[in-house]
Amino acid sequence: MTGPLRPPSAVGRDDSPHGPAGSNPGAGVLANFDARNPGPLAAPVLPRPRFSGLTGADRIRARLDALDTDTRRGAVRLLVLVALLPLLAVLATKAVRLSHGFGLAMVYGPAVLTGTLCLLYAAYSRYDDPAVRELRRRPRDHASFPALPERPRVSFLLAVKDERDHIEACVRSMAAVDYPDLQIVVVDDASEDGTGELLERVAPELGIALIRLEDNVGKKAALVRACEVADGDVLLFTDSDCVVAPDAVTHCVAALVRHPELGAVSGHCRALNADSSLLARVQDVWYEGQFRISKAAEASFGSVSCVSGPLAAFRREAILNYLPAWAQDTFLGAPFRFATDRQLTGYVLGQAWCGKALKERHADSPFVRDHDHPERAWQVGYTRSARVWTRVPSRPGSFLRQQIRWKKSFIRNLFFTGSFMWRRGLAPAALYYGHALWVLAAPLLVARHLIWAPLHLAGLLTLLYLCGVVLKGCVWGLAYRVDHPTDRAWRYRPLMSLLSCCVLAWLLPYAALTLRRSIWSRSAS
Repeated sequence: MTGPLRPPSAVGRDDSPHGPAGSNPGAGVLANFDARNPGPLAAPVLPRPRFSGLTGADRIRARLDALDTDTRRGAVRLLVLVALLPLLAVLATKAVRLSHGFGLAMVYGPAVLTGTLCLLYAAYSRYDDPAVRELRRRPRDHASFPALPERPRVSFLLAVKDERDHIEACVRSMAAVDYPDLQIVVVDDASEDGTGELLERVAPELGIALIRLEDNVGKKAALVRACEVADGDVLLFTDSDCVVAPDAVTHCVAALVRHPELGAVSGHCRALNADSSLLARVQDVWYEGQFRISKAAEASFGSVSCVSGPLAAFRREAILNYLPAWAQDTFLGAPFRFATDRQLTGYVLGQAWCGKALKERHADSPFVRDHDHPERAWQVGYTRSARVWTRVPSRPGSFLRQQIRWKKSFIRNLFFTGSFMWRRGLAPAALYYGHALWVLAAPLLVARHLIWAPLHLAGLLTLLYLCGVVLKGCVWGLAYRVDHPTDRAWRYRPLMSLLSCCVLAWLLPYAALTLRRSIWSRSAS
């Protein structure tokens, strides 16, 4: 469990310059503001932890941190294995049953359980926060990667369209971060609801460089416009419905400076509006697991497949040459405006194999012509200590539209990242292709268990399938409970598993059939 966040009123610093005056324009106005109901010229109050005080888990972690590195790592592995023993026993029982039959139904359960065990073991026994301590496993040639300055300049970039209700909370949180050498660039992508006028009003106060576009160009192209004026060694992106913790930028930069082989790192995201509805609370717990477990497992092998948009930090030289390919990405013969996070991460992961061809394709672009950086086998990580909160959809309609966009991004990126991930090693390939196979097979498995089985009077098969889904959700929920011992929100995690099974699995075929429909909006209402 990570420590409690400092109250916003305690983090504003007048000695943290963002501009020539040497003062932080966003600090000093952080009190008495509710990010869920922003007023004029106010700044965001960050979500408070739902618990306080030390727990038994805190004391165990404190004792582990007091041990020397090798002893601590051995003790952590032992504790994780002991915690996973019940699941290992269940898996052993299922493996014995496989000897009596080898059908799809018999294989599916053990395969899912094995995948879950591998994720949990990697996330809890192998993951280290790169902003907090040196990674235990680094590439042999990590010393050959160019080092960043001790305090690199950071360009904090944001593209926005029609977010008048939430944009002020976002940009004020950006301006209030405690990192000293910061450039903030915001691009208004032809908003029609007054977002641009609001930004023009607060930009001088917060020291923001504002670019207003007359024509809508889409999120990727708008962010590339921001990159045209960005001069930072680190390019850091966030979304217009997010609120960033004051120390988030510092943690992202620390991870990149400490580990020159990292070309990008993802922050840790939770729901800002978790109390707005049951659906939002379910997503909040789900987000925690997707970052704390899934991204941590991928990060333990240096191959996070998606540096998520709410807080995405990239080394300049890792992505600069590939921004034209990103902005002009096409799929099935048409411009593809989704896959923003996954595709940009893919350029970092795969440039050692695909980078040269991509640069040749866009050789006339100033991003390639003026700064030709060598292709490198970058690592991609995740820092749990860099916190950000995003507004999640609180209503079913907006939630389903968001999930369809994400499914489209998954399909498109599978044809790019999937073409080279096998080159990054056995473990990263197993995590990536295993997840992809599970997503692709989900509609077929759901149809078999929820439609075919009842029609053939095999209701017991349907019941066993749903029980397995709930069991998996409970396992993820218990993992949440381990990290947050006094937070009862873990109970919502099985609901997300049922939602994924009964509803979200059906969206993949629909997303595949509507790939060319592309509208970007971040409304979470």
